[in-house]
Amino acid sequence: MTQDLAEGRRSRTLALWTISIAQLMFLLDATVVNVALPSIKGSLGFSGSGLEWVVTGYSLAFGGLLLLGGRAGDILGRRRMFVAGLALFTVASLLGGLATTPWWLLVCRAVQGVGAAAASPAALSLIATTFPEGPERDRAVGIYSAVATAGGGVGLLAGGVITTYLSWRWVMFVNVPFGVFIVIAAMRVLTETERVRGRFDLAGALTGTAGVTLLVYGLINAATDQTGTTHWADTDVLVTLGAAVLLIAAFVASERRNPHALVPLRIFIDRVRAGTYIVQILSSTAMFGIFFFLTLFLQQVWGYTPLQTAVVYVPLTGLLVYGARLSSRLVAKTGVRNLVIGGLLSAAAGMAWLSQIGDSSGYLTGMLVPTVLTYAGLGLTGVPLTLSAMSRVPAEDSGTASGVFSAARQVGGATGLAVLGTVAWAAASAITGPKPASRSLADHALAVGAGRGFAVAAGIVLLALLVAALTLPRGRS
Repeated sequence: MTQDLAEGRRSRTLALWTISIAQLMFLLDATVVNVALPSIKGSLGFSGSGLEWVVTGYSLAFGGLLLLGGRAGDILGRRRMFVAGLALFTVASLLGGLATTPWWLLVCRAVQGVGAAAASPAALSLIATTFPEGPERDRAVGIYSAVATAGGGVGLLAGGVITTYLSWRWVMFVNVPFGVFIVIAAMRVLTETERVRGRFDLAGALTGTAGVTLLVYGLINAATDQTGTTHWADTDVLVTLGAAVLLIAAFVASERRNPHALVPLRIFIDRVRAGTYIVQILSSTAMFGIFFFLTLFLQQVWGYTPLQTAVVYVPLTGLLVYGARLSSRLVAKTGVRNLVIGGLLSAAAGMAWLSQIGDSSGYLTGMLVPTVLTYAGLGLTGVPLTLSAMSRVPAEDSGTASGVFSAARQVGGATGLAVLGTVAWAAASAITGPKPASRSLADHALAVGAGRGFAVAAGIVLLALLVAALTLPRGRS
């Protein structure tokens, strides 16, 4: 009996690490190519606007298809979707590394996003169905969140190292051996979940996928650019966001009537889960904006190289990882609500402090201490929010619930870049005008703009804190 328990625990541990490393790959790929973009442009002859699609194409496919990927896992089997998505991601990575033309690489990046969208919701739902609620699931979600949270920072560091010492092609090739290994491991250690009877909701798939994709795309294009030019009133942005609103409204109307809905609206009836999704969107909005403008500030104002910037994020990523591991042990003692509120309060304080950053700020008090507060606080929120999103979800809806939770992160990230980008660049251009008179004035304007963006991010986190206080359950349950 004891041996059977040990074998079961060992099997679940192997399954957990297989799932977590795959999720690390998916999130890492959203940032790993950023440092390599100049090399990619020179090698393949990208135009300036076309180069943006190397990043955007992956994000759109990933974010737009998460809802469909989540429901497909419920109906077709979560292990099957996890393995299929991972295999597609791996093949696309190999072909992308061999690209000789811009369109070839862009197609491969989009296919990578499709594969990640198929496998990522299945990964989280496999944890929910493999580990029972309680300490064992708390620990599993802690490890999963810690590994997944490291994706952005590891991606920047890996991109810097690979581009500096190898070639941009290896930011794609590096996925191949890991992908093959994880596919083999998944076939051996993951068990297939019970499939849900039902049909694919074609109307919901079309309207939901198109609505979320257009929303993310519209927000990415809406942000005020570095020249201070605002794009919120541009015709293409207005048409894109208007179409997104109409499609999402049509999606909700379709889901209310369809017994085989892509996203059954019953998962939003639970006040705790609905509040969790809102908190996830708001905290991701602030986090993605902070990540973007801190990187920009370090390189343009303080003159850091891409590799130096990546190294700066190593201890910050470590804080996110440590916070996730710590919160998995604390959540049973403090409860979800207290842990989330405490983490958001720390993050808001750090962002408010960062709003005072300037071109004359010192490293220790100007950046290190406030970013430690910010990242440590955000690290504490990942596990309790994930547990809250997946708690009391019927087994037949676990893939859908995890897909919505992941989509909330993607939508929040796009919103952060759009809203905080508009605030920061508008503030900077108000100082410099259409063309800065000197480099020092441009640096000062960027510092002021970044500080304004950090202040708005702090306000968004406080709003998330208010939502958490009103919706998340009191006590240790």
